[in-house]
Amino acid sequence: MWKKEDSVGTQPTPTMATYSEAMDKFTKSARAFMEHVHHLTQARVAYQEAMVARTAIRNSLDAGDQALRSLMSELEQAVNVHLGQRALDKKRPESVRVEATGRADSESTGVVKTFP
Repeated sequence: MWKKEDSVGTQPTPTMATYSEAMDKFTKSARAFMEHVHHLTQARVAYQEAMVARTAIRNSLDAGDQALRSLMSELEQAVNVHLGQRALDKKRPESVRVEATGRADSESTGVVKTFP
């Protein structure tokens, strides 16, 4: 970042003009920087606000996720209990017998016709 001075070699002899020119550059640069330094402060404050908001949102989302997981677990338990009781209460279906009617036509064969 800073320029290193070489001690070896020939360096120009400092003059008042060199000093004045360097001071003018420094002063102009420092003033220009100071005019915009408030942007750095504003950026830092905005960043901190964003981090606080992010944390609050993250906490809210995490709490919502936990509530949804808890509710889903309760629903699954209720369904399992309900289905478990129904399975115990459920009787085996009785077999159905088809008896042929005493018709003489083709419908007495027990063939089911379907139409498209």
